Amino acid sequence: MKGMVRFALAISLLGVAALQGCANYSTSPDVYTATAAQREETVRFGTLESVRAVKIQSNGGQPSGLGAVGGGAVGAVAGSAIGGGKGSILTAIVGGIAGAVAGNAIENGVATRDGVELTVRLDNGDLRAITQEQTGELFRAGDRVRLLSSGGTTRVTH
Repeated sequence: MKGMVRFALAISLLGVAALQGCANYSTSPDVYTATAAQREETVRFGTLESVRAVKIQSNGGQPSGLGAVGGGAVGAVAGSAIGGGKGSILTAIVGGIAGAVAGNAIENGVATRDGVELTVRLDNGDLRAITQEQTGELFRAGDRVRLLSSGGTTRVTH
């Protein structure tokens, strides 16, 4: 039994570590990586045509499975502690399934952020659409904005 508890804790810690990696990925225009800092960016100006709320998934909508495995292991251990004999086996199975579902949902929740899709008409007449993480900066159609572009990444700011 102690071995099973240790295994469940190890899986849970791995799941938390994996989720932490997802949590650190940012699509915010306010966050620069160390390699992006001090690099020249092209600056263009334009007017916002439209603003639309979106969800950004850092895991591409495909959970790694660690949330489900970790949740399933913890649920199975917790379920096995209830009842005795065959009842213990049944509650372990039910606990494992419930834990897997909960772990998967938690992993997806951690990997999803609020975002905004901004359609900008540049001063030269071209249209551009940029999706980025929602920050405290509020955008409205008609706002003058600037687009900062470098290395395939574009940020929209006021």
